[in-house]
Amino acid sequence: MTEFIKLSAAELAGLVADGTASARDITQAHLDRITSTDERLNAFVTVDAEGALATADAVDARRAAGEQLPPLAGVPIAVKDIVVTNGIETTAASKILRGWIPPYDATIVTKLRAAGLVPLGKTNLDEFAMGSSTENSAFGPSRNPWDLARTPGGSSGGSSAAVAAYQAPLAIGTDTGGSIRQPASLTGIVGHKPTYGGVSRSGLIAYASSLDQAGPFGRTVLDAALLHEVIAGHDPADSTSLDLPVPLVADAARIGAAGDLTGMTIGVVSNLSGEGYEPGVVSAIAATVAQLEQMGAKVVECPCPHFDYALAAYYLIAPSECSSNLARFDAMRYGLRVGDDRQASLEAVMAGTRDAGFGAEVKRRIIIGTYALSAGYYDAYYGQAQKVRTLISRDFITAFSGCDVLVSPTSPIVAFELGPRAEDPMAMYAVDLCTLPASLAGVPAISVPCGLSDGLPVGLQIMAPVLADDRCYRVAAAVEASLNSPVLAAAPQL
Repeated sequence: MTEFIKLSAAELAGLVADGTASARDITQAHLDRITSTDERLNAFVTVDAEGALATADAVDARRAAGEQLPPLAGVPIAVKDIVVTNGIETTAASKILRGWIPPYDATIVTKLRAAGLVPLGKTNLDEFAMGSSTENSAFGPSRNPWDLARTPGGSSGGSSAAVAAYQAPLAIGTDTGGSIRQPASLTGIVGHKPTYGGVSRSGLIAYASSLDQAGPFGRTVLDAALLHEVIAGHDPADSTSLDLPVPLVADAARIGAAGDLTGMTIGVVSNLSGEGYEPGVVSAIAATVAQLEQMGAKVVECPCPHFDYALAAYYLIAPSECSSNLARFDAMRYGLRVGDDRQASLEAVMAGTRDAGFGAEVKRRIIIGTYALSAGYYDAYYGQAQKVRTLISRDFITAFSGCDVLVSPTSPIVAFELGPRAEDPMAMYAVDLCTLPASLAGVPAISVPCGLSDGLPVGLQIMAPVLADDRCYRVAAAVEASLNSPVLAAAPQL
């Protein structure tokens, strides 16, 4: 059964559909892989083996009854533990939510179940998705299967590690400032942040509501595209959900795999380079851009001057929204409760619970956000940051008037060692320099492996206009095909 873990999601779905393999055997192979590797990786917070096998059996029964199965039926998937799951503990990797069993599914989980995918369990993350290395998790850090001393990225590091280590062919992540794309880059897989509003946020534990977006991880571009089509679409339960057709991203991935980009203009973001970018990353990106040109694309340089201010703007906007969203954890309704003494005041119980339940990074961002929203400072900080956000969006509009997509490194560095950056918040924040502009503007962006630097994966980021997610997948598939998946060929053996 172990050979199943090396197959793509599309291949596995084909085996289930034609009866060559059972969903149960495929699921069991991945559960066995988790059992043999996760003590070292710490990718999963919760494994639901019983539920996964029951779901797989249901898929097999549908096939045996002659039912035509959905495209990804029977394929195992890992779900980030910030996505609510009915009957399965959901913690957001925080002490304050340990033991909480939701009574409902997030919309995307409902869609996964309807499509016949098999949830294996919940993956580790930085607490409330606040971080870039999973070191802020209450369950300890996840590790990169390429080098167990290094991070798989964050905040969706558990999901990226699980896919890269063959524990699951697909995973769900969330991306607020780069938390799908950056871990995809650091672990050598594909990760896409959809257009904001393209995938429902209903049932996602909120960090920053104007930025949060769920999206797919896969080991191939087509796999990510197939999962994207499952989870995307309008949801009346989410007021920010777009009531518009889902882009045909799987078709775009298949077209891109032919390696012909004739007629496309690709803009290289000149601002996302220079000091702080590792030479190996720069050279891998340059070689990939040259390859895009050989595939028929016209390559131009695109300066986006306000991208330089994205880091400062993001770390005012996101903490401000976080300070509002996390106010709901008040020890009164669910989750941790400290100092439950009948004589204790409401304020004392809240303060004690939040002190014990929130980690250091979450507290830091709540404090920053509360200060930025306070009387006398709102206009100077939060208001100014929103103005910068508008300027960044205008940079994108200007750039896309002359090109179809923009490209840059996904991360200025390859996977870094666990430990040192955790003690330096500014150094950790700088890891997201390349991913923040697309998050602030709400445009789609994908990371695809494009080479190695010092034996570690490098990711190319491809950004497109709002609702042009298909362009991201087309170019990413072309990169994947032209490089013959060099990163996947060198994937780790645990």
